[in-house]
Amino acid sequence: MGRDSQLELYGLVADQLKEAHSRVRELQVPEGVRMALTRKLLVITAAAKHDLAGAARRLERFMVSLDEGRFPEDV
Repeated sequence: MGRDSQLELYGLVADQLKEAHSRVRELQVPEGVRMALTRKLLVITAAAKHDLAGAARRLERFMVSLDEGRFPEDV
């Protein structure tokens, strides 16, 4: 992956992470569910430091789950 495409992917993932965090904050779900979703986003953020492409795929799956209303059980 070239430097320009790598930087472009970083920007895309950063924007998607911001959107995902905003969407999680706005959800009308129990606090335990919100915390579980936030932890998943933090794991994806940490993964992006070592495997950007893998983190982008995980983030895409996370967003699909949000769109479909699939949330972790209340913990």
